[in-house]
Amino acid sequence: MSRSGLSFRRVFLPALLLGASFAAQAEAPLPRSAGTPYAPRTLPDRIVLTPGADPSREMAVAFRTDLLQGTAEAEIGPAVDGPTLGEKAVRLTGTSRRIESSNGPALYHQLRFTGLTPDTAYAYRVKGSAGWSEWLQFHTAAQEPRPFRFMYLGDIQNGILTYASRVIRQGFHANGGIALVLHAGDLVAQRDDLDHDDEWGEWNQAGGYNYAIVPQVPATGNHEYVDVPAAEGKESRALGPYWPVQFALPGNGAAGVKATTYFIDYQGVRFIVLDGTSAIDLGTMAAQTRWLDETLASSKARWNVVLFHQPVFTCARPNDTAQIKAAWKPVFDARKVDLVLQGHDHCYSRLTNEAGSAAGIAARAGGAVQGPVYLVSVTGSKMYGLNDRAATQPDKVAEATELYQIVDVAGDRLKFRTFTASGKLYDGFDLERRADGNHLVETDEPTIARRTCTGNVGPDGGACVARSK
Repeated sequence: MSRSGLSFRRVFLPALLLGASFAAQAEAPLPRSAGTPYAPRTLPDRIVLTPGADPSREMAVAFRTDLLQGTAEAEIGPAVDGPTLGEKAVRLTGTSRRIESSNGPALYHQLRFTGLTPDTAYAYRVKGSAGWSEWLQFHTAAQEPRPFRFMYLGDIQNGILTYASRVIRQGFHANGGIALVLHAGDLVAQRDDLDHDDEWGEWNQAGGYNYAIVPQVPATGNHEYVDVPAAEGKESRALGPYWPVQFALPGNGAAGVKATTYFIDYQGVRFIVLDGTSAIDLGTMAAQTRWLDETLASSKARWNVVLFHQPVFTCARPNDTAQIKAAWKPVFDARKVDLVLQGHDHCYSRLTNEAGSAAGIAARAGGAVQGPVYLVSVTGSKMYGLNDRAATQPDKVAEATELYQIVDVAGDRLKFRTFTASGKLYDGFDLERRADGNHLVETDEPTIARRTCTGNVGPDGGACVARSK
């Protein structure tokens, strides 16, 4: 059977001790990472910082230890400029959950840092059975609109450490001051690529300490879900065991989907995160659509950005995502969403007008207001070929290309730039907020040539690695 154009395959679901367990369903063992370096240790690892709904006053952290560290413990205090961080730090405790994996049993811990002072640097550390992590520093958001920068990543999913890590690290290395990182789902494959625990180990290693000091804003993709038996010999989906322990999210989302939907307000931008897989496959579309509309209606932010996995307008698949397009696009239009950030298609697309690129150019030349800008991008190594519409509908496309995006928000201007893995500028535009609405201005910075395959030859001169979807 298939759902959303994806072929189902039974996989092993490690038993997560949360009052429920799942049976092992492996057809065959999945490949392991070389050297299998991902066993839990006596010192904390997989440390991931996430924002609270109000990141000016709240952050959260999740991390992993061996079983000897039975409690979730952290210290946090003002980030002073000398080696006396511990003198004013306070000790906090949180929650712990055990997970069984091929790398051995582990405890995942989560703590929330609340009552923080806006626009302030803090340092924290977390405890393992053999001692503390290093001190890790973050900065709370300001309460009022203020310029900041965020990075947006498409599917990391495949070749996580081998290939995607260099893209993530290039993004951080070449662009200082990144305040948030947005992930458009399928952070790992969690079906058919590597052993699942190894995949999450590689994901954490790819981002390294950056994930512990820059708040991460993840959306679920279909690969964050696993296949489970349902009644009458059918299959259903369940959220994979790693998601709820790896990310301490705000929990302010749609009814019944609070583990994977949420919003945050950061210095004049409201970021809204949706779960397309649950909406399509698990019957939560109506609840998410109502919540989306309410959350946009209540937004006092200057900019509204929506993040989810399955794209409204596809660049690789034959058809657009019909259910999401029918339910969510009218809300985006009515509520004047600025950016819609997506993944899933393993190609690049920037689309500003459903009628096509030429229609969009003509409308802008006539002074038309710009509606939502739809982006699809990919960071990992799996690549799909472009569909027939890609030649005329999007403004810019790419295939067989790993990318990251840097977005600068400053007052009435939002600056969006797409870079290749080696740091070359590939696409760019500004949204300017004027009295009548947004206007899109193409960048006048030099960008590299269009990257697509020519027959069996890829854009770098080697084999075309983009397969047909």
